Amino acid sequence: MSESGIKKVVLAYSGGLDTSVILKWLQETYDCEVVTFTADIGQGEEVEPARAKAIACGVKEIYVDDLREEFARDYVFPMFRANAIYEGQYLLGTSIARPLIAKRLIEITNETGADAISHGATGKGNDQVRFELGAYALKPDVHVIAPWREWDLNSREKLLDYAETHGISVDAKRKDGSSPYSMDANLLHISYEGNELEDPWQEPADDMWRWTVSPEQAPDQPTYIELTFEQGDIVAIDGEAMSPATVLETLNKVGGANGIGRDDIVENRYVGMKSRGCYETPGGTIILKAHRAIESLTLDRESAHLKDELMPRYASLIYNGYWWSPEREMLQTAIDHTQKVVNGVVRLKLYKGTVMVVGRKSETHSLFDESIATFEEDDGAYNQADAEGFIKLNALRLRVAARLKR
Repeated sequence: MSESGIKKVVLAYSGGLDTSVILKWLQETYDCEVVTFTADIGQGEEVEPARAKAIACGVKEIYVDDLREEFARDYVFPMFRANAIYEGQYLLGTSIARPLIAKRLIEITNETGADAISHGATGKGNDQVRFELGAYALKPDVHVIAPWREWDLNSREKLLDYAETHGISVDAKRKDGSSPYSMDANLLHISYEGNELEDPWQEPADDMWRWTVSPEQAPDQPTYIELTFEQGDIVAIDGEAMSPATVLETLNKVGGANGIGRDDIVENRYVGMKSRGCYETPGGTIILKAHRAIESLTLDRESAHLKDELMPRYASLIYNGYWWSPEREMLQTAIDHTQKVVNGVVRLKLYKGTVMVVGRKSETHSLFDESIATFEEDDGAYNQADAEGFIKLNALRLRVAARLKR
């Protein structure tokens, strides 16, 4: 047993630079056995190389779990039922993956009898909060090792030097020889931070983007798609039934091909600082637009408006790491109740980075009544003379206040 009392640690392991260094550092610093856990939540090519790297480092217990369907079904889709977006821009692609990873970390800790968990989040970022709030909510007495808060490898150059000294294989450097971006990929998005992006005035290099073509290079002809919703979730694209993960994969491809989903954001981190990140979220951008369109047809006005009032709080809870909190679960119950009527089809036009709603219908729950809304003869369905009393009643307090001012 090491002097710390830690015999076994479960490491959230991506196989990238940070966690590859952490794996070796844990073995050296804590003299402990490391169990690696790699979550396949749609990052694709990163998964199997992570297994190979863990084997090369002498890891005996390696978990590589395909969590794509669970991620889409139980985390991404519930979030989009709320139309969640942080500070008006960020579609929460990194944030929403963290509660699932924390949950599985704790499950593996229990399965293997490990003494602690570890992660590669820095001491300046949000992810340390998200991982650890989730872990503590699910296992209150868990021991957490956060290397970025302990070691002196406080720059990417030092990490690269450590990796070279210890023979750790890392992703290739960029063409100019500088350090790679700090990237996070999953089924919902891919993010980029660091390097020249630390200057908010600096435009990202075009070769940074991986999932989307630039709007200028997108096809000159629009793409039309139809999305079928059942209780707020997309269940089919162009009439073809699909699982939640397949929906995301498909929309990422069609959206990326049309230059949709690029965002360059300066956001307020929970720990107090501002940070600049670039994101590609093609499928999520499409889902948000389509979901609001079908809700506009099927949700009662006051329910829709109340949802909009609650959404910023809901989004902040996810961003700040409170997915497993009672208040998020309370809000989710209310949100999911509204979605019972959110059924129908939305037709979208995708063109050079834009998503346009060009049709929506619901055979069972549409609240749109053409006989009332029409500008033509309405056969008495709406008595326009009634509006006079409505206006005067609502103007009463304004008229009283105006008289006082005079």
